[in-house]
Amino acid sequence: MGADKAFVMLEGRTLLARALENPHVDIRLRAARALARHGDTAALAPLLALATESVQSVQRLSRGETGQLNIAYSSNFNFELLPETLGAFRQAFPHIALNLFDMTPAEQFRALEVRKIDLGFVGLRPPASTRGLQWQSIARHKTVVALPVKHPLARKRRVNLGELKTMFFVGMSEKTHPGFRDWLCETCQRAGFTPRILQDAELEPALMTFVAEGLGVTLAREHIEKLPHPGVVFRPLAPPVKADYCIAWNGDNDSRALQRYIEIVKSLTEHSK
Repeated sequence: MGADKAFVMLEGRTLLARALENPHVDIRLRAARALARHGDTAALAPLLALATESVQSVQRLSRGETGQLNIAYSSNFNFELLPETLGAFRQAFPHIALNLFDMTPAEQFRALEVRKIDLGFVGLRPPASTRGLQWQSIARHKTVVALPVKHPLARKRRVNLGELKTMFFVGMSEKTHPGFRDWLCETCQRAGFTPRILQDAELEPALMTFVAEGLGVTLAREHIEKLPHPGVVFRPLAPPVKADYCIAWNGDNDSRALQRYIEIVKSLTEHSK
């Protein structure tokens, strides 16, 4: 047997031995038959390529560079960071499948608790009642007041939070946006009053409808301006008020893909600050 031929066979057998230890790659039958029938370099070349790819797949798996990542967000109220992080993650880890789910914050919290999703762009901080979740604020957005277009305060360029003291509010339902009421109350209490909430909406478009119909005013992150809002105007608060925007994940989820995605999110948000 020539030296080149012996080297190829030895390298092929070594790679095959490593590949055969991988329970996810079933090449045992094909490998055994090929080695039994062939001893020449040409016959071993395809087998060597298969073994090499198998070993590389195992290595990617061990580094957390394969598998899938399930991410949830709210299509009604999102911002530019999500597509930016997805693009950066896909470029860095092309072998990890990304699955996106449009969910309300409440649906995200439930899915995170039972590990149906890996990470959620939940917006407000998870309420204390959620179990086993970790969270991090990745942005602080300006808060605006939404007013009916004919409201007297709509003529002002900025609105002082205290000027809303005597008004009725509309807000997001705790069924779909847990924690919103607490956030709204805490924000208004900085100006010395507790908001009188007349009506709750389960989704943001309904909230805009309530404001346009004059049922009340509301506070929201500035990105709500991107939603259709006929009959509604937005005014910044003076002095400015900011609201945290959070991601959340299950603390028991040790997925390497998840940790790598969180690192990318943190990196991009730190860079943009």
